[in-house]
Amino acid sequence: MPLAIKINPKDNVVVALHPIAKGVAVPVDGGAVTAVEDIPQGHKMAIAPIQKGENVVKYGFPIGHATADAAPGTWMHTHNVHTNLSGEIEYSYHPDVHPLAPVEPETFMGYRRRDGRAAIRNEIWIIPTVGCVNDCAKALVRDNQDLVTGAIDGLYTFTHPFGCSQTGHDHAQTRKLLAALVRHPNAGAVLVLSLGCENLTHEQFLEELGDYDHDRVKFLTCQDVEDELAAGREILKELAAYAGQFRREPIPASELVVGMKCGGSDGLSGITANPTIGRFSDMLCARGGSTVLTEVPEMFGAEGFLMDRCQNEQVFGKAVRMINGFKEYFISHNEVVYDNPSPGNKQGGITTLEDKSCGCVQKGGSAPIMDVIGYGDPVVTKGLNMLYGPGNDLVSATALTAAGAHMILFSTGRGTPFGAPAPTLKIATNSQLAEKKKNWIDFNAGVVADGARTLDEAGADLYNLVLEVAGGKLTCAERKGFREISIFKDGVVL
Repeated sequence: MPLAIKINPKDNVVVALHPIAKGVAVPVDGGAVTAVEDIPQGHKMAIAPIQKGENVVKYGFPIGHATADAAPGTWMHTHNVHTNLSGEIEYSYHPDVHPLAPVEPETFMGYRRRDGRAAIRNEIWIIPTVGCVNDCAKALVRDNQDLVTGAIDGLYTFTHPFGCSQTGHDHAQTRKLLAALVRHPNAGAVLVLSLGCENLTHEQFLEELGDYDHDRVKFLTCQDVEDELAAGREILKELAAYAGQFRREPIPASELVVGMKCGGSDGLSGITANPTIGRFSDMLCARGGSTVLTEVPEMFGAEGFLMDRCQNEQVFGKAVRMINGFKEYFISHNEVVYDNPSPGNKQGGITTLEDKSCGCVQKGGSAPIMDVIGYGDPVVTKGLNMLYGPGNDLVSATALTAAGAHMILFSTGRGTPFGAPAPTLKIATNSQLAEKKKNWIDFNAGVVADGARTLDEAGADLYNLVLEVAGGKLTCAERKGFREISIFKDGVVL
């Protein structure tokens, strides 16, 4: 079992795949480097002398500079490494676009909607337009589980505290996100639940929603009826009758849309789980499917890995506006643009934002970037897309769902139990987490660090699991009923 990995030939550090004790000789480049101190799993060890001010190189890319001289075998982390990043950057386009060789898509057993879209779940969703009716929505879910029969996969609501006492862009963003959820194909039928006096009015919501199937989407304003729970049940019975007509059928994988996200990352995220997702993304895109990469602040410092892969200058321009727009968002709130990674990330071995970002963008594989979409906007282009959204796990997972992702692949080195409205498949970066939290983890990419599977093999295994989940296999979060949303407040819309 390998002790450490040198990711790129240019690197002057290796990453510990397992804890390395002081005095242990680590094989590197045909020789060995002896650890001069304990190196925790996922953390970096110098393999060459690094002078104060010299760049620390990982992934073949500077992830910061040394703040003190370091001998080979030294633990390189927050105590002796600092970021190189600052402010906005002027970007120039140097195309490095390599289209993937097309592959005939496999099929999964999904649902075909009346409008022709594919779905992987056939659920009934209750979408509150205002936080005042959250408990009514919960009661309707609790009291009407008897309607979940036959082809109906579940009855759920996604509560939130917004929809009133909001103005301007803040109000518009709530309206846009909720309407996008109503349109999601995994919802076979939807009840939009309102109070009646909120400033997210019925008329506003209808305008935001646009054309819709009146059999699939129904509305209830609680102030307009004597008993909202009784009235709600009658509407849910109609919706259940409609949704119950759908049956699973073979659908090409080219119709899948899969979101990609990471959280609770560690030093192995960019070595095992994220590149495994990247291999999956390339496989799906080669088959004509769509993947979506978000977490814009966690692209800072690694934009170079992505920008030149934009399919043309128009998409490149959208990517630049997305990156710098998010930096402006931080600056406008007097926040430090590069105040990242989180305490948990640091404990797991991630030292600087460049370190985190270089690992994060591995989820994008090697496919050309076909489009950049705004918050609440749908995926309309096949292939790899980038989505405007923050790093926050639940906010960005909700944004991926709103973009039309049928499911979300979520890599984690420390673990998390949450689930988005779309099935959320958790991928462990290390085998210890996968073993410890079997009730959270759906796929163990730690086998790559263990030497049991190559990245290509793990990517193929993940692709097969995605087809199984698309065909009805439940994720851990689904089995627990863990589903919720969070709406991005005061963000910038592209």
